[in-house]
Amino acid sequence: MSAHTLVTGGVRDAAILTGRSLRHILRSPDTIITTAITPIALMLLFVFVLGGAIETGVEGSYVDYLLPGILLITIASGVAYTSYRLFLDLRSGIFERFRSMPITRSGVLWAHVLTSVCANLVSVALVIGVALLLGFRSSASPAAWLAVAGILALFTLALTWLAVIAGLSAQSVDGASAFSYPLIFLPFISSAFVPTDSMPAPVAWFAEHQPVTAIVDTLRALLDGGAPQGATGWIALAWLLGILALAYLGARLAYRRRTR
Repeated sequence: MSAHTLVTGGVRDAAILTGRSLRHILRSPDTIITTAITPIALMLLFVFVLGGAIETGVEGSYVDYLLPGILLITIASGVAYTSYRLFLDLRSGIFERFRSMPITRSGVLWAHVLTSVCANLVSVALVIGVALLLGFRSSASPAAWLAVAGILALFTLALTWLAVIAGLSAQSVDGASAFSYPLIFLPFISSAFVPTDSMPAPVAWFAEHQPVTAIVDTLRALLDGGAPQGATGWIALAWLLGILALAYLGARLAYRRRTR
């Protein structure tokens, strides 16, 4: 069988299985709504309760400042469902049924990943819609919005492949989704809600050198209609591509171990 046939077959299988997963999502839209509820509640809390006491040192409303971090939390919350659904598929035996059919091995995983990207982008759109109602305004150009969408899609892909590892390795439903808790917490130790220079020195050092800060700063600059300062944008891209590559390789290895 030629490489072209393998690729074509893999794309076809992934598309069919993605359609199956998306139909499940459409039958229970509460999954997407639930994913967006916690970030929206956090946004309301910070804007209306804590925002008046936080000095960001930049012009514009506080919702403009915190929205990038809220979007990352939205995605981190959403990928937990990918891990959960993957674990349920494994436990139900559907993977064994798929293996008895002429389906490429990678197509099953890509279906879960692509479903995650679609569902999370819808959740992100819901959160942005609420932010607009709260006063969020952006002077970003169409090209900048495309860059924002690309960064969020890369972030979703990277975290989703991490979710695949968790779903394949978990021994219980709770274990399958618990991996996302540190990911949700990470933006709180970054520049997502307050400038890092307001933090104690050890915390500030960690915040400035972890991936969320570079990603948040890049998104904030793009949404503000400008360009990321210095090498921030390249650092964010390097983090995203590095995490994506490692997570993808880890997921492939975990899948081989679980299905051999």
